[in-house]
Amino acid sequence: MVNYIVGRSVQGLAVLLGIVTLVFVLFALLPGDPVQLMLGQRTDPATVARVRQDLGLDLPLGTRFLVYVNDLSPIAVHNIKQEDSPFFLDDRYGPSATLFSVGGLGAVLRWPYLRMSYQYQRPVGDMLLEALPGTGVLALLSMFIATILGIAFGVIGALNRGGWADRSLMVLSIFGMSLPSFVAAILAVWVLAYLLGHITGLPVTGSLIVVDEFDGPRVAWANLILPTLTIAVRPLAVIMQLMRNSMLEVLAMDYVRTATAKGLSMYTVVLRHALRNALSPVITAVSGWLASLLAGAVFVEIVFGWKGLGLVMLNALNTYDLPVVMGCIILVSALFVIINLMVDVLYGIFDPRVSVK
Repeated sequence: MVNYIVGRSVQGLAVLLGIVTLVFVLFALLPGDPVQLMLGQRTDPATVARVRQDLGLDLPLGTRFLVYVNDLSPIAVHNIKQEDSPFFLDDRYGPSATLFSVGGLGAVLRWPYLRMSYQYQRPVGDMLLEALPGTGVLALLSMFIATILGIAFGVIGALNRGGWADRSLMVLSIFGMSLPSFVAAILAVWVLAYLLGHITGLPVTGSLIVVDEFDGPRVAWANLILPTLTIAVRPLAVIMQLMRNSMLEVLAMDYVRTATAKGLSMYTVVLRHALRNALSPVITAVSGWLASLLAGAVFVEIVFGWKGLGLVMLNALNTYDLPVVMGCIILVSALFVIINLMVDVLYGIFDPRVSVK
């Protein structure tokens, strides 16, 4: 198990490096100058050149990439003699950084440095940490609702194959899978907040944390309802369909028929024998959807004014803020790698036919 986890971790790091390389080169080749967006079109060329030098944008592409990877690495290597270099480690990595020096070279052990935002002049790591809780709560709650209801509806559909309950649930599943997120968001606002607003009292926009002028910051749980239901629609439809099909396949196996022939109740057969073996495709779907939702449901966050990773990434793309875009992509990619690794381990737990070596 340990060797497997180490091997998959190395593969995950290779995937992250490939993603960083691709996005870095893509932004370097695209037209547009982030410095001009920062300073405006009326600035003088000398100021533009000075800012480009401060940001390291005047260096060759290969050098810029190596410097960026060096900043991302938990162990960064720097020339401690070049204290006037914009890439030298003074206190840019914070008090948690530890410096080791051998000769003229220094190695720094610290958290990955995601640099400063071009537009806001703030550490990208701080911006992502502020946006991640909002998206994390939204994604986790949506996936919890979608998973519980999807498994329950899938089992109901499988046990009533061909009946009115099965057909009704499949119609809802097809409708949910074909409904884009932004359309679902608009429909949710129109029905629940406009037509039925006098009954539900649900707000249209708002984030998890709101600031009251008298009480200060507080958690606004009501703001979670509409975006959570909107985001949960599509994964719920997918999980329902997968669970139904997987359960039908498991119920047709010999060991399930043997358990039924022994006189066990359907409740016992489903919970103790069929459900566990039918969860493998559901686990895969849940992991993929959870990682996607953590990336930020951009359209949903825009419609509901929800402050999360999707909104941060969209604003960064509009302003050509490369450090923020790279930070969002690295964070999301790391989440994908971690979640996929956890899913592979869970396969061996939930499905005895799968072994992790």
